Amino acid sequence: MKCSAAFIYSDEYTQYHFHTHHPFNQKRVQLTFDLLKEANALTDEQIIQPRLATDEELAMIHDEAYIKAVKAAEKGELSEEKAVEFGLGTEDTPIFKGMHRAAALMAGGSLSAVDAVLEGRQSKHALNLGGGLHHGFQRKASGFCIYNDAAITIQYIRKHYNLKVLYVDTDAHHGDGVQWAFYDDPNVCTLSIHETGRYLFPGTGNVNERGLREGYGYSYNIPLDAFTEDESFLEIYETAMKEITEHFRPDIIVTQNGADAHAFDPLTHLCGTMHIYESIPALAHELAHEYCNGKWIALGGGGYDIWRVVPRAWAQIWNVMSFNQTGQGPLPEKWLEKVQQEAPVTLPQKWQDDNDIYQPIPRKNDISEKNHQTLKKALQFIENQKQFKNGLFQ
Repeated sequence: MKCSAAFIYSDEYTQYHFHTHHPFNQKRVQLTFDLLKEANALTDEQIIQPRLATDEELAMIHDEAYIKAVKAAEKGELSEEKAVEFGLGTEDTPIFKGMHRAAALMAGGSLSAVDAVLEGRQSKHALNLGGGLHHGFQRKASGFCIYNDAAITIQYIRKHYNLKVLYVDTDAHHGDGVQWAFYDDPNVCTLSIHETGRYLFPGTGNVNERGLREGYGYSYNIPLDAFTEDESFLEIYETAMKEITEHFRPDIIVTQNGADAHAFDPLTHLCGTMHIYESIPALAHELAHEYCNGKWIALGGGGYDIWRVVPRAWAQIWNVMSFNQTGQGPLPEKWLEKVQQEAPVTLPQKWQDDNDIYQPIPRKNDISEKNHQTLKKALQFIENQKQFKNGLFQ
């Protein structure tokens, strides 16, 4: 089954650039775009240029004083004291020239994705790999994220289309900014599957973060143990995704597709392979068609091995969106030749990983069992609701 899908892209995405040695590098979006073009998987007709998000749209999530601070910071007109107050000029989120426009373009790209799917139903699905900046807060930049396009996207859907939104975040870092933005909203359900915050930024995303007031029971967190491998990751993802989607019954699914749960990622401690990055979009696609008449918006996110991991992982989202299948076999030779000239590491030659990309994990069974128990705790609310509905809850 081939689906109508929109690919949001501009070369300007690379302008979101802190400095040469910063781990967040939007060249990965360009590399993914080039890979899809060389694989003949993306046509010019499917590409939509992102628009700039307006200040009014940014203010659906961010305080107006914060937006003004971002604009002042890029001109050198913000004091150091004020910059720190707004999370700007830190090691994670340094100030750079043109930062407001660069961040607003990525946010606008996510809004362009929404309109491609919901305005006139041009497409069933849309992908904005420049987006997925899930750590931004109302008045503060955080974790490489200036404007939280994921939260802005959800609020835009709620305001303009009045749909129930399921947000699914499989970045290795907890989707904190999105969760807190909708923590008391029963019309937005958030699911974050991430590495435990015990040793990893931002340190939140515990199982007991379930929502507040009317939003209680609409926030789900599954913190995975360090060194989690494919089998355990996918048990968690597939079970949680199916259970929560069935329980919540969304009108549209928004996914954040960080590619930093891979074993090669330099900032995290999980041991995923390309197998999870085939399965993650495949199930999202299936459930979007089953519950939402296909309405699915996918965003980028983390991912810091920009040569070996991110282009393959993100290209598979598009392959699933557009063709309902993943890329298999060798990568395009022209792409490999071109990128290998720049890459400081030897590139994989295939879409899939070899079986021996990391050393065996001695605690595999213990880790898997711990994750399984965490999953049960996370989904206990849904189980209680089922029992109550069936008259079994005492």
